[in-house]
Amino acid sequence: MLDPRPAPDMRHGVVGWLRTRLFNGPVNSVVSLVVLAVLVWGLTPLVQWALIDADWIGTTRDACSGEGACWVFISARFETIVYGFYPDAARFRVDITLALLAVLIAWLVIPRLPAKPWVGAFALVGFPIIAYVLLLGGHFGLAYVPTREWGGLMLTLTVATVGIVGSLPLGVILALGRRSKMPLVKSLSVVFIEFWRGVPLITVLFMASVMLPLFVPDEVEFDKLLRALIGIMFFWSAYMAEVVRGGLQAIPKGQEEAAKALGLGYWRRMGLIVLPQALKLVIPGIVNTFIALFKDTSLVLIIGLFDLLAIIRSGLTDTNWLGFATEGYVFAALMFWVFCFSMSRYSQVLERKLHRGH
Repeated sequence: MLDPRPAPDMRHGVVGWLRTRLFNGPVNSVVSLVVLAVLVWGLTPLVQWALIDADWIGTTRDACSGEGACWVFISARFETIVYGFYPDAARFRVDITLALLAVLIAWLVIPRLPAKPWVGAFALVGFPIIAYVLLLGGHFGLAYVPTREWGGLMLTLTVATVGIVGSLPLGVILALGRRSKMPLVKSLSVVFIEFWRGVPLITVLFMASVMLPLFVPDEVEFDKLLRALIGIMFFWSAYMAEVVRGGLQAIPKGQEEAAKALGLGYWRRMGLIVLPQALKLVIPGIVNTFIALFKDTSLVLIIGLFDLLAIIRSGLTDTNWLGFATEGYVFAALMFWVFCFSMSRYSQVLERKLHRGH
């Protein structure tokens, strides 16, 4: 005789998910139906315009029927959107850089891949050097490409990557300095943080681009993109410092006292005991700052740098593509959403991985 089987569990699968999440009571069922009706009413015209009636194939505006979205505008200007004004003959260097960046990110994100510390060290030290040589040129027989010809998605990723990689360690140092018991270090950290948090990013970019050259000798030249990168890194490092300081204050004082009792010095206490716990607590705040930084890269337009959004807007002034602003802005919004949503989802995965509450 076979053992009796358990009764079917209706809490799993698609039906179980619907019963437990959307239709687990009279009130929730009514609310779910109303929300579903509103979504259908609102999304149906959008899907009709963006997908069903849209035009996808062509090279000129004559390929657009006018009933739906004209994605021909995006496909015809896709290379400009990605590379900006980068020379055609040198665009393979951008492809190599972006491909290497994607491989490094995937290697660090996928859990089971080996040698993550070495890959992380290469991403922080080796990759910036390779990207600098490839994108700027002037070495190893590569033609020099000035930063004024950079633009589009590659410029957005450059500004965001440098800002993220530079603001986090600088923010950690500033947070530690603000909590330091040395008056000079603490005062300098407080002044730095409060100054950069007290001015808008637009003002920082304007000062870095327009006002800074007025205060330096004529023979000293700073690249416009370099000035913008330094300004963005300093600006967001001040916000990052406050996020990290919140995590440091959340760590019980006994953790550091126990580390002192073991004979650990200050930097070993911070690096081995306090900071790992503090940074884990403030992962949502850190990623939130990264997302805000990524979206604020569009502000570099005010100093004459054409990022993703600026390149799309410049294409809308072309007399051959007048009237397709909606498609351009929707595509730009979609690109920003993909990158920001990816960072948000990875932060949630990282939180679950580092969770020690069980």
